[in-house]
Amino acid sequence: MRNRSVATVAIATIAALGLAACGSSNEPEGTPGGQTSSLATTAGGAGGEVGVFTWWAAGSEKKGLDELEKLFKEKYPNDTFVNLAVAGGAGSNAKAKLASDLKNNQPPGSFQGHAGAELLDYIDAEQIEPVNDVIQALGGDKVFPKNLLDRLTVDGNIYSVPSNIHRANVVWANTEVLKKAGINAVPTDIKGWIADMEKVKASGVATPLSVAGTWTQLQLFETILISDLGVEKYNGLFDGKTAWDSPEVKQAAADYKTLLTYANTASDGDDWPVATDMVIDGKAAYNVMGDWAVAEFAAKGKKEQTDYQYFAVPGQEGVFDFLADSFTLPKGTKNPGGTKDWLMLIGSAEGQKAFNLAKGSIPARTDVPATDFPPYQQSAMEAFKTNDIVSSIAHGAAVSLAWNADMSTAISKFYTTKDDAGLVTDLAAAAKKYLP
Repeated sequence: MRNRSVATVAIATIAALGLAACGSSNEPEGTPGGQTSSLATTAGGAGGEVGVFTWWAAGSEKKGLDELEKLFKEKYPNDTFVNLAVAGGAGSNAKAKLASDLKNNQPPGSFQGHAGAELLDYIDAEQIEPVNDVIQALGGDKVFPKNLLDRLTVDGNIYSVPSNIHRANVVWANTEVLKKAGINAVPTDIKGWIADMEKVKASGVATPLSVAGTWTQLQLFETILISDLGVEKYNGLFDGKTAWDSPEVKQAAADYKTLLTYANTASDGDDWPVATDMVIDGKAAYNVMGDWAVAEFAAKGKKEQTDYQYFAVPGQEGVFDFLADSFTLPKGTKNPGGTKDWLMLIGSAEGQKAFNLAKGSIPARTDVPATDFPPYQQSAMEAFKTNDIVSSIAHGAAVSLAWNADMSTAISKFYTTKDDAGLVTDLAAAAKKYLP
């Protein structure tokens, strides 16, 4: 078993992605080990069942998975797709079941994971196999940004195939609600955003900000951290350069507490579409959600600018809060040939176009034309090339599964107590367990 620091992985990832934001070259340099593709495939697929484990059970996420399933059946008629999705945004419920299945040597054909520090847990437990041959067969760094492959590489091997890139720090807003409140400009910091929420409340909207279960609250909190700490100090939270009980973190906790006074009451089991639909229906002005939300607006027939608008969380203009979904080859899976068929599909240009158009994310591949996508996704593609990149806490890019679980517990506790000093204490205690 490998003993490596989560912080080391997270900071290496941030540094690699930062190169892209500064305009680094993506000229082909080969995949890990400089190997050539040795993937043997069978026309029509290897045959047998391929159980695909995800948390894409609702909203645009399910639509994206449905598109992949349809395409998989067309491309690999010999294979039988088995949908093993478990409901629960960001995988909160799915990961618990997956951990049990892996522990009991009952792995699925493939399972969804977040690229970055989250996969390190599975690698260290020797529960997933390298997929270098699949990445090579798909085109390696000729079609995937080298900085993205760097984030997937551990000890010279790549352990998952990325299906997309998402941005987590997006505010989705109801245009009519803002107009009624007399809000005509995007606030530039958290203080200004809070002032706008007061205007919305005064206009008659009881809940200016919508939230859902714990993982959405953790995502909201991470974006407040980014705004109040700035990129450098936020990144420092994951290598010990920034203390989790610093004045800036304390300010973020206080701001988060204030923001929740403008929010609805949510249950832990509430998934993200509930909160997004509050904005769509005019019951809330704002919701912080990843860009998978754009497909929810589209599905409800809403038009950009006319019905809704989007912007980076105030204080984060030019910052891209990064996460990516990826798929694995579990060790001991019953049908590895079928799994590789699935990986080849989700990593293909055709698969990534179909999936990301439905889900609202952007392709991980660089050879899928931006012109095939609607305005929001085109803007996200450009932002990923030019913005400062930070890694998402809630979505496994910045911290391990265990660290994420401790932070989620602290956020859930805070939602009941509203004790911001206690939240800082709990977060600092969690960080002490996982930082080197």
